[in-house]
Amino acid sequence: MFKNLIIVSLYLLLSFPVFSQQTAAYTNDLVAYNQALELYNNNQFLAAQSLFTKIEETAQQETVKSDCSYYIANCAVRLNQQDADQLMEEFVTTYPTSIKRNSAYIDVANYYFDNGKYSYAQKWYDKVDESGLSRSETEKFNFNKGYVFFKGQRYSEAKKYFNRVNDSKTYGSQAKYYLGFIAYEGDKYEEANELFEEVKGEERYSEGLSYYQADMNFKLGKFEKAIELGKEKYTSSNPSEKSELSKIIGESYFNLQKYADAIPYLKEYKGKRGKWNNTDYYQLGYAYYKQGQYQNAINEFNKIVDGRNSVAQNAYYHLAESYVKLDQKPQALNAFKNASEMEFSAEIQEDAWLNYAKLSYEIGNSYKSVPQVLLSFIEKYPNNQNNEALKDLLIDSYITSKNYKEAMDLLENNKSFENKLAYQKVAFYRGIELYNEANYQEAIVFFDKSLKEPRDSAFTARATYWKAESDFQLSNFEASLIGYKQFLQLPGASATPEFANSSYNVAYNNFKLKNYSEAIQNFKSYVAKSNTDAARKKDAFLRLGDSYFVTSQYWPAMENYNAAIEMGASDNDYAQFQKAISYGFVDRTDTKISELTAFISKYQKSVYRDDALYELGNTYVSQNKNNEAIKTYDQLTRELPKSSFVSKSLLKKALILDNTGKSSEALGLFKRVANEYPSTPEAMQAVSSAKIIYIDQGKVNEYASWVKTLDFVEVEDAELDDATYQAAEQPYLENKVSQAITRFEAYLKQFPNGNHALQAHFYLGEMYFTDGKNDKSIPHYSFVVSKERSEFTEQGLARISELYLAKKDYKNALTYLTRLETEADFPQNIIFAQTNSMKAHYELKQYAEAVAYADKVLANTKIDNAIKSDAQIIIARSAIKTNNEPKAKTAYAEVAKIATGQLAAEALYYEAYFKNKEGNFAGSNESVQVLAKNYSGYKFYGAKGLVLMAKNFYGLEDAYQATYILESVISNFTEYPEVVEEAKAELTVIKASEAKTNSSVETEEN
Repeated sequence: MFKNLIIVSLYLLLSFPVFSQQTAAYTNDLVAYNQALELYNNNQFLAAQSLFTKIEETAQQETVKSDCSYYIANCAVRLNQQDADQLMEEFVTTYPTSIKRNSAYIDVANYYFDNGKYSYAQKWYDKVDESGLSRSETEKFNFNKGYVFFKGQRYSEAKKYFNRVNDSKTYGSQAKYYLGFIAYEGDKYEEANELFEEVKGEERYSEGLSYYQADMNFKLGKFEKAIELGKEKYTSSNPSEKSELSKIIGESYFNLQKYADAIPYLKEYKGKRGKWNNTDYYQLGYAYYKQGQYQNAINEFNKIVDGRNSVAQNAYYHLAESYVKLDQKPQALNAFKNASEMEFSAEIQEDAWLNYAKLSYEIGNSYKSVPQVLLSFIEKYPNNQNNEALKDLLIDSYITSKNYKEAMDLLENNKSFENKLAYQKVAFYRGIELYNEANYQEAIVFFDKSLKEPRDSAFTARATYWKAESDFQLSNFEASLIGYKQFLQLPGASATPEFANSSYNVAYNNFKLKNYSEAIQNFKSYVAKSNTDAARKKDAFLRLGDSYFVTSQYWPAMENYNAAIEMGASDNDYAQFQKAISYGFVDRTDTKISELTAFISKYQKSVYRDDALYELGNTYVSQNKNNEAIKTYDQLTRELPKSSFVSKSLLKKALILDNTGKSSEALGLFKRVANEYPSTPEAMQAVSSAKIIYIDQGKVNEYASWVKTLDFVEVEDAELDDATYQAAEQPYLENKVSQAITRFEAYLKQFPNGNHALQAHFYLGEMYFTDGKNDKSIPHYSFVVSKERSEFTEQGLARISELYLAKKDYKNALTYLTRLETEADFPQNIIFAQTNSMKAHYELKQYAEAVAYADKVLANTKIDNAIKSDAQIIIARSAIKTNNEPKAKTAYAEVAKIATGQLAAEALYYEAYFKNKEGNFAGSNESVQVLAKNYSGYKFYGAKGLVLMAKNFYGLEDAYQATYILESVISNFTEYPEVVEEAKAELTVIKASEAKTNSSVETEEN
């Protein structure tokens, strides 16, 4: 039969030559096809692909072309060519009936699967027709597709395919392992445990199973079993597994309250991707806490940043307790505050709030006033058993916190709590605070409030005293004298600190009222005391001397001036000058002259030097020693050309020359006085004296021509000028202000350059100033100071400077302050000019000039502490503005020695600031805490101090304190946007750093 078949075939070949040619071509294609297939099977995919492509191009048979297309695409897949998927799709589309269609899907899918490209594999597995697969292919397909879904974490789909092969000899164990893992991930621990038990004996799963089973037992609450399973594999596990087992074992011990056993394992945990979370830190911290290792507990608890759950609340509460155990109370305050702001556990919240309130009272609080904290607790927890004790603390807190303004607001506006004694004390201290800020009118309001609740006799007496002091500062001398006398009659007065200086104050008040006999009596009483303040005692001797002097008791006056001189220090020049003058009144003219001469020689820079020269010249005149007098007047004019005594000295000299027959020389001086010092009384007298000389010389026309050049002389209307002025001056002297203003304005309208224009302008300025009409007063003072030096110039300069300062027109103010400094005779006006020039230059950002004036001020030994503080603060602030921190540090240290109130708060802040700069973080925090304790009323520096404290804590590696404080500043101090922005910037930096090790920290990036 076989032979017959060959014969038939040969016959067919011989009979049909065309078929013979096709068969030859087909045979050639098969040879090449087989060669390409061999290359493919030998993994020579590129060569195979090339040959398949050539065969496909020439092949006549559809089957050959179909197979070549299949293998070309398959090679492209294995060669990872970009168009591999497209080629395979083209094959399927072009040859939809190819028997290799399903094989193509399976082959490609399996290839991607074997190379770990599961997403690619899934795409092709989805195309497979499962009904066309053999049994062995079906098992592999189900397992592979299940695994692909498993890797994609599509567990429900994976489970469906794994379940199809869980009884397979080839894939059953693997399927059960992954089904167990899926159950584990779905928290179906019992199901997972059963599946894992079935494959437990297989070595390839043993390593993973030890962790999963330990973890499942832990999650099922079977902590002992979890520890047992975890320890079995602990020593032989790799670092990653060891870390996870450490967590399971440690947390199991933790839940069994075996904290000592838990600590070593909890410490060994490396975290997820190298990061712990807040719960991890809490567990280790709490374990340390329960073991009494409080510093170690703090080190873990304070890494819990951004905690906003029950774990965090619990952690912060125990963190606070740990701080308390180690006497770190400022840190404890913040932690208790944080725990009290969370509502996950009402019990913890209440107890944390109670401790926060108690600590606030004890150490101060920069966030809120201590009274507010205590009151808020009492109001929120009215049934708390500690409330009675807290009410006692509240009374004290009004005083100790020194936050008198907010305390008054609470006492006056909170009806749920009323305490008259506290109200009396707080109102008094608020008054003192305002007094120290030179707000005397407002201070009186609070002293009156204190006096309305006379609960404590000592505070009643003190409020009476300081109300009198305020009236004195406001020049209400009648009211202040009444107040001082009332103070002395009160039963609690003698026990107060104010009592020691009371007789001095009463004496000074009488002195101001020109009640000199009473002033003398009280000054004598004061200097007789042994425990008096040295500076006041010396001043009392001076004022006692002055009181005797003005009452013409010159010998007692000199005795007291001598007593003041013997005490030394400042004001000796004044005492020496007054003593010298006094000798003239007791007919000791020669002694007066020698004393004045000695004074002039000794006190080269005294403000009384021009007074002494002028008085000496006058004394020489009284002794008919005209040459000596003229020399003295010339010395004054030469050495002190801006003195108010120059015009007087020139006039005196001219009168001497006129009286000694030197009329021509005298006339020249009279004309000089009139020309250079117009509108002054000396100018008026000079014109009158010159007129006499002109008449005597018969030069009346010449006089008339000269007078016409003088704006202030109107010869024809002189009598009317005088009469109109006197009509205006009379109501002024009688304190009829409204009428005086009307008449002075009318006078100036009629005689703008009248004989009395200077006085009229000055008095109008004074009346408008007193009435608070500052803008109306300025032009009048401006007129006064624009003229030559007169008796009104100094006061006019002081007033117009003060007015421009009040308008914050520092540039104009400086114009007059500069003049006042050089032209003033009174020391207090020089100090006023220098201190306000210093402040004006600072406000104009002219820091070098501000510092120069501050140095001038500090060089004056007669200034009080308040002015010293102002000068030092200007130096310090200017140094900060110019980045000269060493100088600022020195200046703020000086401020701190004497400052009170806001300046003291500022100095304390910078003390903390410079300590932070030096890396003394703990010392800086101590300074901030003093600021919080003693100056919480100054919230701006309280807020800045908190930001500084946060930086300090981060420097001390306490991230919790740092972040919590900054977050509190951001939420509590919105009224200070610059401080809030600084806090936000610092918080961003810290969180970015902490997020590197703590996965619970939220940053802008995550």
